[in-house]
Amino acid sequence: MMIEPQKEHQWLQKLVGEWTYESEAIMEPGKPTEKFKGAESVRSLGGVWVLCEGHGEMPGGGMGTTLMTLGYDPQKQRFVGTWIGSMMAYLWSYDGSLDATEKMLALESEGPSFAGDEKMAKYKDVIEFKSDDHRVLHSNAIDDDGKWFEFMTTHYRRKK
Repeated sequence: MMIEPQKEHQWLQKLVGEWTYESEAIMEPGKPTEKFKGAESVRSLGGVWVLCEGHGEMPGGGMGTTLMTLGYDPQKQRFVGTWIGSMMAYLWSYDGSLDATEKMLALESEGPSFAGDEKMAKYKDVIEFKSDDHRVLHSNAIDDDGKWFEFMTTHYRRKK
């Protein structure tokens, strides 16, 4: 059951390496933007998956660790993955696709609403490559009007 890495798997390999990041987040409407920093180490698993382990400051204070897995499922013809963080007990599942330029990977998910009302909400993380050494993660959620809004932007820069 061996798989030969396809062009989508090769695209994911651009993430492999050591990165630092700076984030800006709007945690509540009307509140000031929060800024925080950290580092991420991304490794390949057989050229088919990437494992992205981050460690750094969290919105609201404190330190946290995150782990994202990303791969490509040729049968579904979709990117798939998961995200977990030391600050919550929810396992996020990703389903996504590349844009036509192959510079942005949009990953949709569903998870607990930030409103704390025990409802589920739709989210979308978009990984955008600005260059081989600079990528941006745009984290979006759907607002009460059904429109996407960006609540967090994270700039990753490859360590030299």
